[in-house]
Amino acid sequence: MNTQISELTNLNWDKSNGLIPAVIQDSVTLQVLMLGYMTQEALALTCSSGKVTFFSRTKNRLWVKGETSGNYLTVVSISPDCDRDTLLILAIPIGNTCHLDGKSCFGDCSTTSLNILTKLENTIEQRYIEKTENSYVSQLFNSGTQRIAQKVGEEGVETALAGVAGDNYALISESADLLFHLLILLTKRRIIFLDVLNELKRRMDQ
Repeated sequence: MNTQISELTNLNWDKSNGLIPAVIQDSVTLQVLMLGYMTQEALALTCSSGKVTFFSRTKNRLWVKGETSGNYLTVVSISPDCDRDTLLILAIPIGNTCHLDGKSCFGDCSTTSLNILTKLENTIEQRYIEKTENSYVSQLFNSGTQRIAQKVGEEGVETALAGVAGDNYALISESADLLFHLLILLTKRRIIFLDVLNELKRRMDQ
């Protein structure tokens, strides 16, 4: 978790009678997933366990999100707002967040363009697991890492040629093909795209 415990001191717990609202946001797509409430104990447990923990106002107890369904929220960072009476938590969702089996408790209204990439990655992962016979992606997985890597190389060359040719539509199309096959290669090597984004972030922070 990126947040230091010291950064979460001096929070305003008195404003809402010992509770602080916590907005949970997907760390990759930035989609808002849900809103919950935390006590000081819930926040401490969230920080120590790395799993988002709320105080359930209906059950009147601490509640680890996903304790029943297994759909945990793995904490990436926690940031207080300027008044220090609300928290923004970036998390990696394991499965769907909403109890109605949706990605977000707010429906698709907060879906971002980056979410398309996540959905594509999830579909590719599904093809990896199921090995569907009539699926191009499954066929690539069955052909092995070397063949997938070769396809990435071919698409890379075609993308470069489209850039040199000056055809913007062709460049966009070939870039999409390149990214698609790169996601397949990453999945084959059991690497998630978030790892690539984190590496880019690490370089930016240097």
